[in-house]
Amino acid sequence: MKKKVVTMMLCAALAVSAFAGCSKTETPAPDSANEMATPIEQPSEEVTEPVVEEAEQTAKEIKILKNEDAPEGFVYNELSGRLIDASLENQRPIAAMVDNELTALDHYGINDADVIYEMMNSTENNRVTRLMVIQKDWGSIERMGSIRSTRTTNCILAAEWNAVLCHDGGPAVFIDEYIKTESIDNISGVFARIDNGKAREFTEYITQTDLQKYLKNSTTISSEYTKYYTGPHFQFTEECALDGNDYLYTKDATKKIVLPFPHNSSELHYNADTNLYEYYEYGNAHKDGATGEVLSVRNVILQKASFGEWGLGYMWYNITGDGEGYYITDGKCVPITWHKDSSLEANTHFLDANGNDIILNAGTTYIGIVPDDTWDSLVIQ
Repeated sequence: MKKKVVTMMLCAALAVSAFAGCSKTETPAPDSANEMATPIEQPSEEVTEPVVEEAEQTAKEIKILKNEDAPEGFVYNELSGRLIDASLENQRPIAAMVDNELTALDHYGINDADVIYEMMNSTENNRVTRLMVIQKDWGSIERMGSIRSTRTTNCILAAEWNAVLCHDGGPAVFIDEYIKTESIDNISGVFARIDNGKAREFTEYITQTDLQKYLKNSTTISSEYTKYYTGPHFQFTEECALDGNDYLYTKDATKKIVLPFPHNSSELHYNADTNLYEYYEYGNAHKDGATGEVLSVRNVILQKASFGEWGLGYMWYNITGDGEGYYITDGKCVPITWHKDSSLEANTHFLDANGNDIILNAGTTYIGIVPDDTWDSLVIQ
């Protein structure tokens, strides 16, 4: 159904007030399906305690993942909630600009991303989108891309994650003042060229050799968080579905999301067997060029934002201030708001109905920045 219909349903729901917990697993498996908590049985006539007391005794507060609770030698990745080696705790992520034109496919290496942004890259070419892939454990990357140019909005987003922006140039007259700021580190135009039979612009890929040379062993770019890091964006739960009766109170609301990105025809399809959303574009499931695996995400955040143009199709999003959106996970949807202070490094906060930061399932998060002039064309069904 159209977003407007969904919004009417959501507005009829009660305000968000409580969360239901799940049993703790010693080593979470971030992208596995999970059973909901067992319903509380009605007491027999012999039981003297009121039902409400039994409910209070069995209810569990939702568990937030914290490093002190992680197995020895591990920490929770603050970008995804997945377990990673403790040696990576202070490692900065990279933010890679990945070409999303049909000619650039197949993509490589983005299925292991922590966060994937998709946004209109230009008002030209029927509003073609580009991906920005954020990954903390970049030491595991064998090949990622193909890599293309960046925009001012991506510079701002990289700064708020304290991520090293990996790209191949961009409109210098617009991005240079951002690139020169102390809080933004970038690597541009030095990545490997791999012959794939396509035009040169589609042949640049990040490889492990590149990251070792230009990041790990760099004398000018820190591979660890700098003084500009403003802390984690998200709180994550243990590996379990969030309770659909409370936090995600619209049940079965989101089996398919059709984004208003006309060039790419981007969609997200819910797989109930895995509790993941599978990414489709150009009419097909998005598959990794090396593994054939379908790109799947655990959480979906849709962020409404106004935009402006620099000229020649180059544009920027207004991602500071306040706005509205949706948080979608486990086949359920809840309206949210977002807020970002004016400084480059300030985190974007995604807030529930009570003004609290939303809690995410551990796993990859897709963030779609949707232009305000096509927000009403967003389809959630």
